[in-house]
Amino acid sequence: MVDDGRAAWREQHRHAVEVRAEAERLRRAAETDQARELVAEFVGEAQRRGLPVVALTAVAPTGARYRTGLTGWYVDVNLTRAVTTDGEFYLLTVPTSLRARLTGVTIEPREPKLIVGEGGRDGESMPLRQLLDRRLAAGPTWP
Repeated sequence: MVDDGRAAWREQHRHAVEVRAEAERLRRAAETDQARELVAEFVGEAQRRGLPVVALTAVAPTGARYRTGLTGWYVDVNLTRAVTTDGEFYLLTVPTSLRARLTGVTIEPREPKLIVGEGGRDGESMPLRQLLDRRLAAGPTWP
């Protein structure tokens, strides 16, 4: 009989964990949708303002820069985050590679977050809207 009580408790606990996990998944999906909308608005506004599109490069810890084949706008002064003309968000950091110096790198887009750099060191996080608005306000010269 004691085992039945434990089994019931474990089942309730398992169910509660699943419910919390699903709620968290839905929250993150909604956040990503909002962030994607901000990025799409940025692309439209950047194009409307005639901000020049540049060839984007990725950076290694050594400071070496590698071709990516992507075009768009850097959105941070470190040139490590960018938005492409097709509305994708990229983190442009890669490992050091001799081969990449010759061939370039392939980078996959990231799901944008409403808080860029969240979980990083103090002072390195910023709301996505603020980051994109700063870039738009800077006009054609960046950084």
